[in-house]
Amino acid sequence: MVIQREFVMIKPDGVKRGLIGEIIARFERRNFRIVDLKLTRITRDMAEELYAEHKGKKFFEELISYITSGPVVAMILEGENAIDVVRKMIGSTDPKEALPGTIRGDYALTINENVIHASDTQEKAEREIKIFFK
Repeated sequence: MVIQREFVMIKPDGVKRGLIGEIIARFERRNFRIVDLKLTRITRDMAEELYAEHKGKKFFEELISYITSGPVVAMILEGENAIDVVRKMIGSTDPKEALPGTIRGDYALTINENVIHASDTQEKAEREIKIFFK
């Protein structure tokens, strides 16, 4: 049994559409513990640090503009194999490929407005947690 901490963020479209409670409930039902949680606005500097691996790509500016466009809910989840389980729960980045029953399969509208972000490795989770939680 590997207990991990995972960074999860409900993006501006998820907040605007009132999906915070539903998304958090899904994680709680899977027995994840919420270690920390906050409603916040991402600054440009935070966004550039969060999405540093995409810098220089043609969609980078659009991504930064979108993620800073409204409040987000940032949280740290803790539980058994959190990173793999959470990634399966959220589904594919492209909602056309996300399976029904996943968060993106049920709620995402476009590849850009796909409701949620979660770290895909332990190293990224640790780095992303530090961006939002000091």
